[in-house]
Amino acid sequence: MELQLINNHHLAPITKPTIIPLSSENSFIQANTLPMPLIELEKNHLIPVFVKDNEPVISHQDFINSSLEIIHQLFPNESILAPAIRVSHPIKGRIPEAKDKRAKDLLPHKETLYFERMMFVVEIPTIRDSINGNELSLTIGGVKSYNLDNLYNRKGADEHFKIFIGFQNKVCCNLCVWSDGLVLNLKAKQLSQLMKGIYELILNYQINNHLKAMQSFTDLYLTEHQFATLIGRARLYQFLPPNEKKEVTKLNFVDSQINLIAKDYYQDDFFCKAPNGNINLWNVYNLFTGANKQSYIDSFLGRSVNAFELVSSLGKAVQNQEYNWYLS
Repeated sequence: MELQLINNHHLAPITKPTIIPLSSENSFIQANTLPMPLIELEKNHLIPVFVKDNEPVISHQDFINSSLEIIHQLFPNESILAPAIRVSHPIKGRIPEAKDKRAKDLLPHKETLYFERMMFVVEIPTIRDSINGNELSLTIGGVKSYNLDNLYNRKGADEHFKIFIGFQNKVCCNLCVWSDGLVLNLKAKQLSQLMKGIYELILNYQINNHLKAMQSFTDLYLTEHQFATLIGRARLYQFLPPNEKKEVTKLNFVDSQINLIAKDYYQDDFFCKAPNGNINLWNVYNLFTGANKQSYIDSFLGRSVNAFELVSSLGKAVQNQEYNWYLS
């Protein structure tokens, strides 16, 4: 893929700039995941193959490095932090010589390992804004789950990826993603197709529209009664008859996450209610994105966009005094 002009500036030659280490005590996703340095993925983890011809799939490390290459080309004058990587669902094995050893007796060099699911984010801290006193920085990333691919095929079968661009709230590391900055099913047969998809997503992202939409949340409020109604309706949603469920905004969050949102309405250090019980929709949105950190890798991005869509529908109802099932 040949990259040419972006915003009337020539792209810099492909280089490997010095990457600033990503330092954060909080993770963007927590449930059932482990942090993983890129160097460990590259040096110590197996790469799955297509069974019929033993050709390798596009690996986690290839996905990350290709994304970094595109990001460096599109943002040549910005600071770009090292990717923060989380993995889950380990696939363990052992070398033939260790086939008779008990698991507790296996030495590290006798074991093999790769992780079925991986999510990464790359932060660009020099592209930032502030909403309601919270600093946001531009973030680009992706998800790869080998379980979505048919590995009993030959090389050339579709491989499936999820990619996104949005913002990270630096107060809490919550990720803010909306539909215009997300591709939930990018199919690629080779690395060049994957890179093309990443490039097009970044190029088409309307950064000002996204920021404006999130900024609008700060001017709209729910009363304590409305928030309580929202929580109650969220618990009822999964039991709605199918014909009624089609008429309301979709909700992908599970009961344990709704409970966390209710708790943090009172207890969150940054996004809890005001003393009078009111809460602005920016805080409501962050309660949802905070609860989303308890999602598994494969459902994280879908719920992230769902949080934005739900809060947007609440905002429209509050602003225009319209009927909304979650508030009625």
